[in-house]
Amino acid sequence: MNSVIETRNLTKVYRTGRSETHALDSLDLTVREGEIFGYLGPNGAGKTTTIRLLLDLIRPAAGSARVLGLDVNADSVALRQRVGYLPGELNLWKSLTGLQVVRYLGRVRGMTNLSYAHSLAERLQLDLTKRVRDYSSGNRRKLGLVLALMHKPDVLILDEPTGGLDPLMQQTFNQMMREVRAEGRTVFLSSHVLSEVQAICDRVGILRDGQLKAVETVERMTHVDFRWVNVQLRDPATAALRERVASIAGVTSVEAENHGLKLRLHGDFDPLLRALNDVYVVDVRVESPSLEEIFLAFYGNNGAVPQQAARAKEAV
Repeated sequence: MNSVIETRNLTKVYRTGRSETHALDSLDLTVREGEIFGYLGPNGAGKTTTIRLLLDLIRPAAGSARVLGLDVNADSVALRQRVGYLPGELNLWKSLTGLQVVRYLGRVRGMTNLSYAHSLAERLQLDLTKRVRDYSSGNRRKLGLVLALMHKPDVLILDEPTGGLDPLMQQTFNQMMREVRAEGRTVFLSSHVLSEVQAICDRVGILRDGQLKAVETVERMTHVDFRWVNVQLRDPATAALRERVASIAGVTSVEAENHGLKLRLHGDFDPLLRALNDVYVVDVRVESPSLEEIFLAFYGNNGAVPQQAARAKEAV
């Protein structure tokens, strides 16, 4: 599968006086053609810095980046025609209507037919006759999506695209991204909305303090080495039983819930089953961790990368 976005040793350093801040540190990343790639990390991790470097809005301290086989610095003008971009903070002409903004950018791009832009606005339930100043934050986001999508770019680069959208519109957005993927186009999506990433992304990259910690498919990342186990008992869970279960190798968290126990289990079930051999078990439910819990695992342990993260990083 062809690579659409490729960075090598991409580094950005901000200097203030004698101090230096590495906003991005030696990023090696490959995004494939026809995939939706989720770029995860908390505020300040370096997600927006990465996007600005890919769009040649800022220049790197070291390293290089290519989009669609073109150098993002030397060929930035040519790339503008083939990339759709939605920034995290969208600033538009407040006195213009949404339709005037669409027409203006359509002319800049050399577009003569805006029927697709109108169909996008209809799907997003966006009234283009209103002025930008009268739009809510969610409607401004919708207009930004129309502007990013309307020329059917080969690559979409979206920075927190669903901020301010209601749940119904988030579902519409998800469907639109799936359609983009079905057409063989690529989406690079920066987000901290983990449910959104889990719903539509093929692969996920996790960024922390400017460093890429892991890249993995959503499916494989959710198959980590721990599970949540809910044990329903006939009789109330005693303190002694809770302590016995908590002492089992592989059990890292135990909560008593009336007639049951909720625990986090690493490894095999056999030690747990042996510890419960003298109590009446009504039911056992096993739940895989959510992407949010996996994400938090990457940022726990005092910043150390857990084993599953280390293994995922090796697969980059």
